[in-house]
Amino acid sequence: MTDVLGHFVVDGNDVMEFKLVRSPKDIDNDETSFGPEMCHQVFGENENIFGYTDLQIKLYYSAGSLLTYLGVTYSEKIDSQKLEGLKADDIEGELKKVLAPGYYTNLDQFVSALEKDKVFIPHGKLLHSFSVEPNDGGDKRTFEVYYCETSTPGFLNFHKRLQTFLLWYVDAASFIDVDDDQWTFFTMFEKLQTSEGSNRYATAAYATVYRYYAYPCHLRPRISQVLTLPPFRKLGLCAHLVQTIYSHFTIMPEVLDITVEDPSQEFQRIRDYVDAKNCEKLPSFQLENLLKGFSSEMANQARSKYKINKRQARRVYEILRLKNTNTSDKAAYLQYRLDVKNRLNAPFQKKKLEMKKLEKVLKPNEFAATITTTGVSETHNRLILIFRFMSVVMNIFRIKEIVKTYPIPNLFYIIIFL
Repeated sequence: MTDVLGHFVVDGNDVMEFKLVRSPKDIDNDETSFGPEMCHQVFGENENIFGYTDLQIKLYYSAGSLLTYLGVTYSEKIDSQKLEGLKADDIEGELKKVLAPGYYTNLDQFVSALEKDKVFIPHGKLLHSFSVEPNDGGDKRTFEVYYCETSTPGFLNFHKRLQTFLLWYVDAASFIDVDDDQWTFFTMFEKLQTSEGSNRYATAAYATVYRYYAYPCHLRPRISQVLTLPPFRKLGLCAHLVQTIYSHFTIMPEVLDITVEDPSQEFQRIRDYVDAKNCEKLPSFQLENLLKGFSSEMANQARSKYKINKRQARRVYEILRLKNTNTSDKAAYLQYRLDVKNRLNAPFQKKKLEMKKLEKVLKPNEFAATITTTGVSETHNRLILIFRFMSVVMNIFRIKEIVKTYPIPNLFYIIIFL
């Protein structure tokens, strides 16, 4: 039976097509299409869709306001009456659970609705405007970052459409509770000028930040969700977005530090880059101080100026010290490696002291069991994480010679693909 029905099973990632439509001609232009990176959060863990042949799922969004079109086509659908009640997956039913209400299923109606994008203006307050030059040598492009809260007029309806992208590009994503007014939003748009001289906007990226309370009367903003839409990647936009978030919160005296919720390895690289570029301007992070080792002054200045916590400040110190270390100088490079080694070894030394205390109060067989269950596996897992961290640091070192030459967009492109 499995062999007979095999042609009715497809990988959801292979049959989905996304577009950010700026004009009707984009619909028939294959170059404007892009696909998902995952679909298990909608179609199940194995990401398969059952019951159709030649299946195509089209999710088109208007580039600015993200008005949505859903189209599902296929050449054949399984007949449940001939297969003892075996039914095809309810594709639209599953997508309806996550798409914002009011999406189009008629393509002509969607094309007509594109006219609304001509008058679309981003919600909220403009925080930052900048231009980038694409790596392929194209024309300079202009982007703007806006700040919104849950009370910003009209924004939540737009956010319902925007947040659906998370399910296809961020693992373990979930929609936030917009009834909580501590959520803040940073949206990025490309600003385009039409032949008539008017401005048009295209959604490019966004981030959510939650303002956590910190005793007794402070805030600790936490960056939660960050996403750059696929057509706008490799332009360094995320670095600009993170810097804008920093600039918004660092001027607030009630903010203690800015944290990140469970950052991915890719986002941590961007965070490291932005933090390193900021901290290298501080007096305590200058070369003569870097060579003396990590200090409380570094931690204090990083927190005071850029709201960077102590752990991240130490990470930035190691990156900047490596950048300024001549690896051909064996003595200098040895000092750097010993400094990092001491930091990595500190938790194990603490664990060793704890074990000595346990040895005094536990029976020999109990103490042996404790070492077996916690010591070896915990140490092994920690060393794996350390290895991954050092790999990132060494990648940054490989580009240290061009840090001063390339602007943020180009440097970001290099970091991502090292």
